[in-house]
Amino acid sequence: MSWFAKNYEKAALGGTVAVALGLAFMGYSKFSSVEQDFGAGLKGQGSNNAAVRDADLIPKTLSSLKLDRAWTQALDGDRPVDLFTGIPLFVSSLAPEKPIDLLKDAPVHPPIPNIWWIENRLDPGFADSPSRDPDQDGFSNLEEFQAKTDPNNAKSVPSLIAKLMYVKDESLAWVLRPGYGSEGKFPFKYQDTKGGSNQTGAADMIAPDGLFFAKPPMKGRFKLLGSEVRKELSKKINIEMEVTIVRIEDQRPNKKGVIYEFPAPLSEERKGEHLKYDRTAVFSLEALGLNGKEFQVEENTQFALPPDSPKKDYLAKIVTPESVTVEYTNPAGETKTFQIGKGGLPAAAE
Repeated sequence: MSWFAKNYEKAALGGTVAVALGLAFMGYSKFSSVEQDFGAGLKGQGSNNAAVRDADLIPKTLSSLKLDRAWTQALDGDRPVDLFTGIPLFVSSLAPEKPIDLLKDAPVHPPIPNIWWIENRLDPGFADSPSRDPDQDGFSNLEEFQAKTDPNNAKSVPSLIAKLMYVKDESLAWVLRPGYGSEGKFPFKYQDTKGGSNQTGAADMIAPDGLFFAKPPMKGRFKLLGSEVRKELSKKINIEMEVTIVRIEDQRPNKKGVIYEFPAPLSEERKGEHLKYDRTAVFSLEALGLNGKEFQVEENTQFALPPDSPKKDYLAKIVTPESVTVEYTNPAGETKTFQIGKGGLPAAAE
């Protein structure tokens, strides 16, 4: 057997070592010539190294990595500038070539200062920006600015009285007709425009300080205070005559203490001269998503805004077909009174 056959493994191992030594020598030779092949002055793909593209960028990259990259606040004069957030830029519609500096220039939408838009992260770049309602609570940006409330928070709203609309009144006209009395006692008949009626007869006439009627719709509402004889001019015959006048006190909660006077007897023909009214205001709150949802409040009755709130701070003091007078106490403890015309809102509210 030949030497090679007997020493095959040794020969193979020796060949492997020789190859490794050769590759190591080539690598060392190449490493020792880095400065020649990748010198700082190389252009294009590098000297004698066509396989490496943009070799000239390597020194620039190495230099860039050594730069101080600590972040410092950027300033425009003495004003900090956020370099990481884009901001809208504005120009004047009258001079498009002139940019507007919201911090230095005059208000874009007087009386709202420009800083208010910035602080509340709102865009003043629209012609109707003051009338916009970003939180959809029913109050415009201008109203929120004037009330010093948050235009981005639907729970932060100006006084709701500003959005109280008087839709209409629902009036009940009624009359009491005393009959002929005896010994200070009188019978009464009640009628109203919705068909309601009550009556006391001669057998159950009402004495002074007596309450009437015994049944709905006006059960226990009226109290007879008394009667007196007066001289009045009769329009029909133009002669002064003695007339018996009865005085009635209302016992309804919102009208308790109101006194009415009726002649006794009061004829069917003259009842129109003595009509009284129970008035109810129909409102809607044009805010908080309640626009167009009507609710009713009787005259001289406390109510809440919004209507389902437990705190009734408002009083429908006087209701007429043309207007309603509302009284309330503002946060400063001051009593304020506003008149709201039919179909309208208060002219102002504090």
